[in-house]
Amino acid sequence: MTLFDTTILNTSGLTPDSRLAAATSSRANIFNMSQAAEQAVLRPEDCGAFGHDLRAALAARVAYHAGEHALADHYATAAGDKVALADPGAYDSGLGHVLTFVDKTANQTRDVAAEDISGLQAAGVSDADVVRLCELVAFLAYQVRVIAGLRLMQGTAG
Repeated sequence: MTLFDTTILNTSGLTPDSRLAAATSSRANIFNMSQAAEQAVLRPEDCGAFGHDLRAALAARVAYHAGEHALADHYATAAGDKVALADPGAYDSGLGHVLTFVDKTANQTRDVAAEDISGLQAAGVSDADVVRLCELVAFLAYQVRVIAGLRLMQGTAG
């Protein structure tokens, strides 16, 4: 894997021959650590209640909500039979509490309250899995912002 195979650089459109390539390469540690964080959040050894395919679907859903379609498409390819949940309009009655929480956490962060957490707990979601959901959303927020920044620096923001 090269630096330009990392999800952030790949989905931002930055290429090794771009004018920002040297600046990006000088910060390779940041992109490599970001890729390691992606691995830890989306494909951890201990998934808890949320398997890799569901995590990928939720990541795609958050990215679609943020308007980052290349990033969303990247994650949707790993969502397997959960890919329908990547659609921000999709709903699954068995996962409704999780989808509602992820959507609110990603899009109305300041409105998340203790009741949102207790609602997940009442639905049987463990504290560790609540943390896992928050980690996923927080990582996607970071990733979306870095990608948007790289596009702005390239003059390709859309």
